[in-house]
Amino acid sequence: MNQKSFFASRMWIKSLGAAVAVLAGALAHAAPEPIKLGMIEGLSGPFGNAGEAVHRNLVWAVERVNARGGVKLPGGARPLSLARFDSKGATEEALSMLRAAIDQRVSFVLQGNSSATASALIDALNKHNEREPQRRALFLNYSAVDPALTNEKCSFWHFRFDAHADMRLAALTDQLADDSSVQRIYLIGQDYSFGQHVLKKGREMIAAKRPDIQIVGDELHPVGRVKDFIPYATKIKASGAQAVLTGNWGNDLTLLIKAAKEVGVNARFYTFYGNALGVPAALGDSGIDRVLAVAEWHPNVGTPSSDRFYAAFRERFPKPEDDYVHARMQAMVEVLVAGIEKARSAEPAAVARAMEGLKFDGKALGGMHQGTMRAADHQFIQPLYVSMMKRAGSPGVRFDNEGSGYGFRTVRFVDASKAEQPHACKMERPAGLK
Repeated sequence: MNQKSFFASRMWIKSLGAAVAVLAGALAHAAPEPIKLGMIEGLSGPFGNAGEAVHRNLVWAVERVNARGGVKLPGGARPLSLARFDSKGATEEALSMLRAAIDQRVSFVLQGNSSATASALIDALNKHNEREPQRRALFLNYSAVDPALTNEKCSFWHFRFDAHADMRLAALTDQLADDSSVQRIYLIGQDYSFGQHVLKKGREMIAAKRPDIQIVGDELHPVGRVKDFIPYATKIKASGAQAVLTGNWGNDLTLLIKAAKEVGVNARFYTFYGNALGVPAALGDSGIDRVLAVAEWHPNVGTPSSDRFYAAFRERFPKPEDDYVHARMQAMVEVLVAGIEKARSAEPAAVARAMEGLKFDGKALGGMHQGTMRAADHQFIQPLYVSMMKRAGSPGVRFDNEGSGYGFRTVRFVDASKAEQPHACKMERPAGLK
């Protein structure tokens, strides 16, 4: 090799070394790999508005975690990322989206709008996690409330953060039992596992607490397919019912409420979800003192920490139509983060074990809302509020809903210890995790 070639080779080696050093430095300072969450929900179709409302809640929860530096792990903090998977409101499509999420290495699946879909996802994840332990995923449920999901169908891979239907019904029917003006009640619900259960259990609770109340209607309708609820509302009016009990959600509730107003139904509505997605605006003054809802929180709880929490959400999503926030969805993401940090790992089985029995003190929400993830059945235990529709600005109603001019005032508070109910779960744990 001549002298010129020798020096050229040395320069090339030095350049290569410098490039390798730069690349190594870049990799060392590269953004840490995010922890992937996948929301599988109906973002189009008849319940698309409910799916988008949930998405806003989850976006806000993820943003708040990332704003404080992400999830703290031994190898360094990692951010959360949230991916959307549109099930179009169909269970088969949700199962297809689950496969897509797992293919994208999503470790934590989030779903809630439909207990039938949640049940299918639990079955699918049980099989997948056994078949492919190197690609396990956890299912975090924010609103599928069929009690079976944490009873006979309970799964190590499933955690529910909403109060189940029997918890909600117990609070509503306690309030109903105190209303001596009600002698006749109409039951109506969506014709699938959740709606069927609400009507069955509702009958039982009413019979136990107020045997003098006559059930004058008991009806199920197709889910998400009824465009005109006038025939149903007409039957309710003809029955002479002084109260209606329903677990309907999304457009199936909004359209029922609108039809009831149109035909002049003069009854109180005891609902699971009557304080959102257009219901207050649809009723106007006719809903005052006549629509009740039950939830783990509502904007007019009235504590300073609750007010700050709600104001922060409205600052992030200022449009009136985007006013849909739930403490349980924020708590769900925070409990997940606490579980990952406790496990010192984002591996789903380790996180599941860490979440069992975890107590949420509410500090991540500014001191608002507490709860405990019950280890035996993976049911989150939290307080409940029954609230009644009022005009905004009346006593106890500082905030309205969705810019409607109407809000809800607490009429019954149920402490977490009273909201808790027995379970029938016989948890089967994966081999090596017993």
